[in-house]
Order: sequence, then C-alpha cells, then structure tokens
Amino acid sequence: MGHHENAVEKKFAGSLNSAMIADGEANAAQEYANQFGQPGFSDPTRLYITQRYAGYTQENQETWQALYDRQMAYLADHASDTYLGGARAIKLVRDYIPHLEGPLSVNTFLKQLTGWQSKAVPGYLPAKSFFACLARREFPTTIVIRPKESIDYLPEPDIFHDIFGHVPLHADPVFADFLQTYGKAALLTEDPFHTERLARLFWFTVEFGLIKEGGQVKLYGSGLISSPGESIHALKSKDVDRRPFDLERVCDTSFEIDHYQPILYVLDSFTQLRDAMSTYANRLIDEASRRATQAA
Repeated sequence: MGHHENAVEKKFAGSLNSAMIADGEANAAQEYANQFGQPGFSDPTRLYITQRYAGYTQENQETWQALYDRQMAYLADHASDTYLGGARAIKLVRDYIPHLEGPLSVNTFLKQLTGWQSKAVPGYLPAKSFFACLARREFPTTIVIRPKESIDYLPEPDIFHDIFGHVPLHADPVFADFLQTYGKAALLTEDPFHTERLARLFWFTVEFGLIKEGGQVKLYGSGLISSPGESIHALKSKDVDRRPFDLERVCDTSFEIDHYQPILYVLDSFTQLRDAMSTYANRLIDEASRRATQAA
C-alpha cells in the first residue's frame, strides 16, 4: 500500500532499470498521482504508464529468475494453496519478468478469472489514488526490479513484490472481492481513526497474512511470499506471536516496518476475511450516510 513523496528517480536510483520510469509519461503520471483527489484530478487511468518491456536487461531477467527459484522452492510446501493455484492460473513462470500487456500477460488470464488487472505505475502512489485503483479492480504495479546487490531486500516495492507477491491472490474470487471492498471502504472514509485502522488491516492481511489450511499454517501475505527471510521467520521463529484473526483486534494492533514482524494473524479462510471486510465497509457506509444527512 503505497505513499509516494519523493521523486521517482530518487526512490529508485539503485534500480538497474530506473530509466524505465524516468520518461515524460512516468513523470506526468506521478504528478497526477500527487494531486489525486483535488478538483480535476480524479481519473485513475491517468496514473498508469506503459511497461516498455524492452527496457529490461538480461541482468534484470536473471534477478527475477533467481528470486523466483529461491522462493518457489520454499513456497511449494509453505504457501497457501490459493496463492499457488493463482500463480498457476495466471501463468506465472520463472523464465521471464511478467508482461502486463499482450497475449502472454498476467492480465489476459486475470481478466477471465476475476476481472482484476495489474496496471503499471511509476512508483509509490498516495493513499487515495491507490484506493481508487483497488475500487476499480486495478492493482497499481511497480515495473522496476531490484538490483542484484539488493536481491534479499529492497525498502520499496518492485515488480517481484507486486506481481509475484500480490497478484496470484487476485485470481481467487473471494480474495478479489475482499480487496475491491477494501479499496471502496478506504476511499470512502476521511476519518483518521478509520484510515489508521484500515492501514493496519492491510498490513496484517494483504502484506503479512497467514492462513490455516489442512491443519497447517501457510503464507499468503505478499510481504511474506516475496521475502526469503521473512517467509521462514513467519512460520518457524519462536519469537512470532501468531494470533487467530479477529478484525477488531487486527485494527487495534500497531506495526513497525523496519524489522521482522513479531505479531501475525492467522485466517481460518479467505471467506472469513471477505465477510469481515464487508461488515466493516457497511459500517463506514452508514457513518458516511449519517454525516451526509447531518450536513444537509
């Protein structure tokens, strides 16, 4: 879930293919994103850019392959079946960085499955623009990939985190419904109290969620799926407090981003997550209606 406050070229100065997001199209999209929500700046399609696939170097492709091989070796036994099934359904492969456009693109398969689409963006998006994309079943996707010297960790999202980590779950109808409802609810509220609670919900589910399948705890959050160290720590470390999922408790739990997570929440099913989000969204809708009535 992104917030972008620095120039793209500063954010991704260490990326091997930063030139892919240093052109006029990317700069215009980022400027639009930075003003999103102000009068005249409400069209999410203006946030998107072309992937320009030819910009990936051989070294970029090798980075993708190395990350894919290392993670899939672990995830085959430790990731959610829903994630693994989604990766197969969108034809995610180790041979090349995923295409976002054309007949081989992940979007070709996603559209048939759930209607979701991954849309290339120049970097972090401010919160409101990010939510507006989710509400349309569109996932803002970073297109640069980490340099080899940062293969284990990159503070910013890259295409490995966004596509490998997030997108396979978008092929699941239940998770797809949850994420769109989340986007609509987050776009609706202006209350800092709810904004913070929704940020925590995203963190402990979409980014760092666990789920129980077949009597075992499995990974599904993208921050776990795409991180070699964090994925092992989440399941094996005795220092992790793995709590049963409860939406209110999740929303009351703060988090820190600069170290392995000491608290994680475990779903019983993605239906549990979707239904809890629907309940929360209805609450926000009711509050918004009351405010509108009072204002009138």
